[in-house]
Amino acid sequence: MRSPAVRQAAPQDAPAAADAEALLSAGRAVHARLRDNLAAVLRGQDQAIRWLLAALAVGGHVLLEDVPGTGKTTLAKALARSIHGRFKRVQFTPDLMPSDILGVSVYDPAEHAFHFRPGPVFTQILLADEINRASPRTQAALLEAMGEAQVSVDGELRPLDALFFVIATQNPIELHGTYPLPEAQMDRFALRFGLGYIGAEAEAALLHDQRSGHPLEQLLPCASADDILALRAAVQRVRVAEPLRRYIVALVAATREREGVALGASPRASLTLMKIGQALALFDGLDYLPPEPVREAAVPVIAHRLGLDPAARYAGRQAADVVQECLAEVPPPA
Repeated sequence: MRSPAVRQAAPQDAPAAADAEALLSAGRAVHARLRDNLAAVLRGQDQAIRWLLAALAVGGHVLLEDVPGTGKTTLAKALARSIHGRFKRVQFTPDLMPSDILGVSVYDPAEHAFHFRPGPVFTQILLADEINRASPRTQAALLEAMGEAQVSVDGELRPLDALFFVIATQNPIELHGTYPLPEAQMDRFALRFGLGYIGAEAEAALLHDQRSGHPLEQLLPCASADDILALRAAVQRVRVAEPLRRYIVALVAATREREGVALGASPRASLTLMKIGQALALFDGLDYLPPEPVREAAVPVIAHRLGLDPAARYAGRQAADVVQECLAEVPPPA
């Protein structure tokens, strides 16, 4: 016979479970609307869209690294148009100053006082186009903003919007006039991935879509800032069992022990991998995290955080290869 305490607790569990399922369903609906909206503009980029929305859903930031013309800027603009919110774009150049991003205090002679004029970082979605063309000093201006959702200007802390999301782009093949992102900045990006060339059928459909204009011009918002915050709350409800947490830790720790790796992935990588996995599981209709989303996200979450020693780089070894080796050697939980 069940105790009175158990009989009293059982009816309370049902509403809590119903609330959780409603939150998960609402999050999936937001994701589906955004996914379909972006797919209408970017043909053949389903994987890139999936990863971009996963980063958005966990409050991370994204570095899109690919050759020109693959749709990096279009993807960022399409996401901004899909969300009814504030969007700013900054074209990074060698002469860009930190104040051009963060803002500056301007003297008002009428009031004999300084007034702060916010920079483009005070927005909800920020496109940092060709981020590696700016000097290290200017790149560093984004470190605090991306890591702590705040900026320090004139000795005062200024919070950023709760939705604050950075999409940065860079061209991996141009070296002249570029400044490689330092390890600390790379670690601030939840995901780094490219879009790649699309298939012939998708490219032919793209030509058809843009015969007389760009589909981006007709794209309408399908989600609000509140919807995105609800999506983030839904991701947090995806359950992560102890064996999965240990698997993530083991996978990330394995990168620190590989030959040729001078800098392994940090605990921030473990936390990000878990969160991105939760988002992907939510997108797949699950309320728990299995190994598959973790394995799917491992390369775009971990690879850009690794530093290879000179001998490994000279031998042509890639950080993505290191992650694939770890995936092959660290067994997932049954």
